[in-house]
Amino acid sequence: GAPTISIFQKPAGVIPPGGSTTICCSCQCDNGYFDLYKGGQRVHTLELRGSRAEFSISNATQKDAGAYSCRYRDGGTGLAHSETVEIQVQEFRLPEPVLSVLPGHDVAAGADVVFRCTIAHPKAGCFLYLEGSVKEVKFIPKDEDCKLSHVHKGNEGRYSCQCFTRNASFEWSAVSKTLDLLVR
Repeated sequence: GAPTISIFQKPAGVIPPGGSTTICCSCQCDNGYFDLYKGGQRVHTLELRGSRAEFSISNATQKDAGAYSCRYRDGGTGLAHSETVEIQVQEFRLPEPVLSVLPGHDVAAGADVVFRCTIAHPKAGCFLYLEGSVKEVKFIPKDEDCKLSHVHKGNEGRYSCQCFTRNASFEWSAVSKTLDLLVR
């Protein structure tokens, strides 16, 4: 069958005008090419290095916002498509949040873990991101925490959070510093 293609944004989250991000495409493939598509149009081609290719966006503008996907091909034959990752470019108007994890960064499998994203704003909700995921892991309403029950190796990774308010339009914070979760 066709190889499974994955796509994710690194770092995750909304980026500010002038900011940068990387779109990572990966698969269990030996060689070939990745074509990066935006809104159905091919915008870039990269040769596979190892099992992934990285497409960088720097000095971002609204023109960089949109839905991106990867297509893997070997020779002229398109073999598989990824899901879509949505890149958003917005001004940051809220303070940077702080992400913490309880009981700590290093936990035993089966434990319960609580992520807390703290921001100095009375009405902001936050998203929890896990590097390598296409979508945010969880929406965290204001003054609530995100609990992961019975964690396992699949929950391991680099987490961050980003907060927003929704008035007439969305206002965003920067992305928090990352935090690594290790599951033993």
